[in-house]
Amino acid sequence: MTATVALRPSTAEALTAAGLDPVLVADLVRRALDEDLAGGVDVTSVATIPADRVDTGDVVARADGVLAGVPVAAAVLDLVGTAGVGTVGVGAAGGDPGPVAPGGAVTVSVRMADGARVRRGDVLLTVTGPTRALLTAERTALNLLCHLSGIATLTRTWVDTVAGTGAAVRDTRKTVPGLRALAKYAVRCGGGVNHRMSLSDAGLVKDNHVLAAGGVAAAFAAFRRRFPDLPVEVECDSLADVEAALAAGADLILLDNMSTADLAAAVGLARGYPVRLEASGGLTLARAREVAAAGVDFLAVGALTHSAPALDIALDLRAAPAAG
Repeated sequence: MTATVALRPSTAEALTAAGLDPVLVADLVRRALDEDLAGGVDVTSVATIPADRVDTGDVVARADGVLAGVPVAAAVLDLVGTAGVGTVGVGAAGGDPGPVAPGGAVTVSVRMADGARVRRGDVLLTVTGPTRALLTAERTALNLLCHLSGIATLTRTWVDTVAGTGAAVRDTRKTVPGLRALAKYAVRCGGGVNHRMSLSDAGLVKDNHVLAAGGVAAAFAAFRRRFPDLPVEVECDSLADVEAALAAGADLILLDNMSTADLAAAVGLARGYPVRLEASGGLTLARAREVAAAGVDFLAVGALTHSAPALDIALDLRAAPAAG
């Protein structure tokens, strides 16, 4: 597909408002479409659907959940509609030459916004355009929309579970490669908060760093010398490590795989220090509220992005009105 094809201004503005880079999203969508088409066309749509046919379809929730990824799905439809990607039938594929959806011919009407709680049967988007273009875009758009909405839905479940405790639910870097910005956006849609986006954003001194540096205090001090202006979190798996991190001046401590009793004890040790505490490791929804109630500031939940089931969402073309 053409690398210079741009998103419509309204789509680019929606992505920017969501905290997403339109250039990054457009590049990701192009690569996803290229993967789906493998340099060819949507042979089924080209073979079965007239080039001039236009339809309207509804993107519909098939299950209850939380919506995320609407402007990303719109980007897919923009690029397919603008470029006629996968809808051209030429050469060995046969069919009619030339793109069938030039000039951004697919229109998208947003019915529900990201972050909304949706019910089975809710119409999320309505799309109108050349039928070939709609069906070529369908799977890529739904793959992204279902995945991101699944993350938002699972995040909201965790957030609701700890509501009222004062603890926030936070993600990790356990994301599908290439999809981190979108996955972390989906976490925000579900009411969670983001940890660092990359290894260069902030420090996280983990067990292997501690081992290599010769102890918690030594690792923390080494980081502060090298990067004095960056935030740094220190992982501790014992109360002795917590005491060492507090003495060293840590302002964020990750409490790894601790019992609820040890979490509460760590909170007690930290009282009076300008420090925030994050529970991590072995967390489950069944245990989430008691962990939050121990007094930690954050629950780090890798499952939000590495194990969220996709939310069931589909595209349904509207039936043509009966003749006569």
